[in-house]
Amino acid sequence: MRIKSLFMLSAGVPALALAAAVQPAWAADQPASPIQEVVVTANRTESLASKTPIALTAVTGQSLKTEGVTNPTLLAETVPNLSIDRANGLQITIRGVTSTDGTEKGDPSASFLLDGIYIARPQAQEVSFFDIDRVEVLRGPQGTLYGRNTTAGVVNVISAKPKFAYAASADVTLGDYSTTEATAMVNLPLNDVLALRVAGNYDARDSYVTQAASQSWKLPKDKDNASARVSLLYKPNDRLNLLVRGDVSSIRGVQSNVLASNFFQLPFQAPVAGERGVDPAYVSRDASDELKKTYADVRSAYNHDVTWGVMGELNWSVAGHWTFTWLGGYRGYSRDDAGSSWIGAVYLSPTLQPNIVVPNSFTGNYNEQSQEVRVAYSGDRLKAQAGLYYFREHYGIDFLLYGLISQTPGAPGYFFGFPQTPGGSQSVGEFGQATYSLTDRWRITAGVRATDDDKFRHGATIFHGAVGEPFNPATDSLNDAHLKTQKVTWKAGTDFDLTPATMLYFTASTGYRAGGFNDGCAAGMPNCNNPLPTKALYYQPETLTAYEAGVKSKLLHNTLRLTADYFHYDYNNLQLSQVSNICGGPCQVTTNAASAEVDGLELEGLYAFDARNRFDFSATWLDARYADWEIVSGVNFAGLKLDHSPDVTLTAGYTYTQPLSNGASLIANVRTRYSDRYAMISTALRAQFWQPGFTKTDLSLTYSAPGDVWYLQGFVRNLEDSINVTNVAVTTNVNAFTNGTVNFGDPRTWGVRFGAKF
Repeated sequence: MRIKSLFMLSAGVPALALAAAVQPAWAADQPASPIQEVVVTANRTESLASKTPIALTAVTGQSLKTEGVTNPTLLAETVPNLSIDRANGLQITIRGVTSTDGTEKGDPSASFLLDGIYIARPQAQEVSFFDIDRVEVLRGPQGTLYGRNTTAGVVNVISAKPKFAYAASADVTLGDYSTTEATAMVNLPLNDVLALRVAGNYDARDSYVTQAASQSWKLPKDKDNASARVSLLYKPNDRLNLLVRGDVSSIRGVQSNVLASNFFQLPFQAPVAGERGVDPAYVSRDASDELKKTYADVRSAYNHDVTWGVMGELNWSVAGHWTFTWLGGYRGYSRDDAGSSWIGAVYLSPTLQPNIVVPNSFTGNYNEQSQEVRVAYSGDRLKAQAGLYYFREHYGIDFLLYGLISQTPGAPGYFFGFPQTPGGSQSVGEFGQATYSLTDRWRITAGVRATDDDKFRHGATIFHGAVGEPFNPATDSLNDAHLKTQKVTWKAGTDFDLTPATMLYFTASTGYRAGGFNDGCAAGMPNCNNPLPTKALYYQPETLTAYEAGVKSKLLHNTLRLTADYFHYDYNNLQLSQVSNICGGPCQVTTNAASAEVDGLELEGLYAFDARNRFDFSATWLDARYADWEIVSGVNFAGLKLDHSPDVTLTAGYTYTQPLSNGASLIANVRTRYSDRYAMISTALRAQFWQPGFTKTDLSLTYSAPGDVWYLQGFVRNLEDSINVTNVAVTTNVNAFTNGTVNFGDPRTWGVRFGAKF
């Protein structure tokens, strides 16, 4: 409580007070070491991050390299109120707002973009993280300029553009768990108007868990990904440029960061009818024990996935004040996966034995395209833009579990699965936003967006004895649904320059996550043999209205940057997913079950003492709680914490650069992050799992040769070896809820990196 109180007092007005009082006192005797400005495209047009009146963090490619952020999950070490975890793909949580539905019919709460283009499949997102110019994380709803699925915010990974100068580089990382990561890039100016950039990446690692039992076979790699990207820039003059990109990735390896929940929680207690469940007690074990698992036969486990895409961006300036932009892309993704799932588990000291190990297979093909056109005007007083947006995704999948309903080959239910073909979604939006300068220091902003969403799917839930059996109305259920929804989102705000170096802003904005449907069909549909009520089949969009006040300040001759903001969310129609037997076997069901409120404070700072010393920090306080959720009759979860919403998080990083002879340098970096405890709700148990508070510290030491032509870095991540739980799933043995599984974060890792420019 003391920490929380002190933080609330210190974070409420720090930059405003410093801008008004501290700057004149300190500026005279501080050496100037200005912090480089970062140009962002958070408002779909270029602006300085320090002059963009929204809560955002922009991390440059050089900062990512210095701090060893080599995949999206590590962004949480540098971005406040952000969590990116591996579950069924990447699960992004911003300020306690998240989605656990990574299925083909689900939508995220935070949009993941590559070069401004939405990537719908969370399983295909991580391979985009190489040869990066910067990453922009926008916190809070972005419904006006980015559209649907942005209730939490946006993560935009922006890859490096071709330049009109020769450049080439290579970076290699070697570490424990047989970690091998390599990135190579070459940039070629083909002539005065064309430039080409080619980059490739290989990313592989063994499993973090160990085989506790002696076995004659080796676990598959957790990651074994290879990617390539080709970019071509056409720039005949300063008014016109066209960027075209193509990429392809092979995604192999089988994620095994899953353990039985008994490693971290005492066995579950079934909830008493009409009462809230009992929160399982956390079990504290040594990390080396927590990462042991008695594997069943997973020799056949594999992922043979491929994703590829093409995109283009055209910018054309006309008559000085007008700019036309076209941004379009197409992406394909194919899955051919096989593995096994634990269905129930019991901890039998000193080993862990699964109740049932269920082999499964997943095949799927997805394709998506998006098109956006914008017209922007930039005048002395008025800056405005308007645009049209189109998105479409089509898919066909077949997911089968073997031996879950019946363990007898050939018997009905031995193959329990979900063939869903075809399915897809379409979204069409029209938007506009304008900022008008009332004076040289005071501006107002207003924007609105109208979106039409259309989702459909045709498929079934099957209980077959052999592959290829026809649909059987006596046992199988039809999954047939079609949902159209419309939503209007808006934004209003104002920002004011208190001084040339300090900006105050206030915004009210909205965002939403698209509605959808569960497995099943409605009465009146052809061949619907097991109709569901409309309320059980469909769920509507979830909505979020945010109110935010903030300050951004540059102090001490631009050697100190401070940003601070307070926000309040009204969060309604939350889409909450849980496992249910509504389809005759375990399947995921989503409902508009709750409303919530979120309040928070965020403080970020960067201080460059001089050319050798840099210190950055952040502190957040978050009160994210359900306002109303009657999970069963007479049991309301009002007041309980939202998932992944610790009350307090703190980060601090320090970089010291020691110049050496002939222009070489030695760079030492230390970064630590503290997270307060956070909850994860199990609707099946009507209880919460609690991950205790933890600290993770990263260290690196880098030698940079004269002229920065090559570098050698040694690093340790998560020095404390803290193993935090990131997701909990209660699994089911046929119709009885037993124990479950957990996903966990990375343990301590270490290694060396080498890079060179050619």
